[in-house]
Amino acid sequence: MYKKIAAVVIGSLLVGIGINTFLVPNHLIDGGMIGIGLIIKYIWGYQTGLTIICLSIPLYIIAFLYFRPYFYNSLHGLLLSSFFIDLLSPLRYAFAFPILISALLGGFFVGTGIGIMLKYETSTGGTDLLAQFIARMVSLNVGVIIFLIDGLVILIGSKTIGLNATLYSAITIFAVGLATSVLTLKKEAL
Repeated sequence: MYKKIAAVVIGSLLVGIGINTFLVPNHLIDGGMIGIGLIIKYIWGYQTGLTIICLSIPLYIIAFLYFRPYFYNSLHGLLLSSFFIDLLSPLRYAFAFPILISALLGGFFVGTGIGIMLKYETSTGGTDLLAQFIARMVSLNVGVIIFLIDGLVILIGSKTIGLNATLYSAITIFAVGLATSVLTLKKEAL
């Protein structure tokens, strides 16, 4: 239990750092619910973490009804990661990294945070939760499923962030998917 708590705290902290230090300053997006939250932030200025919680409610209802262990294992991850995303928002103004470095490091931080949580059977919820549902039904690595969902979100967000940021956001989701897959691969191989 202590390992799971540590995984949620460390993973959520890494997600918050990755988003605020690297993605938001360059108007990059991740995929999934985080990406949708960032798109909404860029369009209307709403807080990303709070938006992610609101958008995740339908998935949590499904999880509660059909996949109760996933519901309980990811609710705290959703709440804590959303909290850190909004709490660490001052980091957006603290650093200025080139866009390529931001895309790679932002993806690495977010993917590592998500991967740590998934390794201990918890997540940030949102489309990570959806990816866990799908992985349970098909024989694909959850990181690959997240990568595919993220690609769809990037395509949807391309009109908001422009072509240049979309291309770098694709690098971000590649880094997220790679980091997540590496961290969850050993668990699935057992």
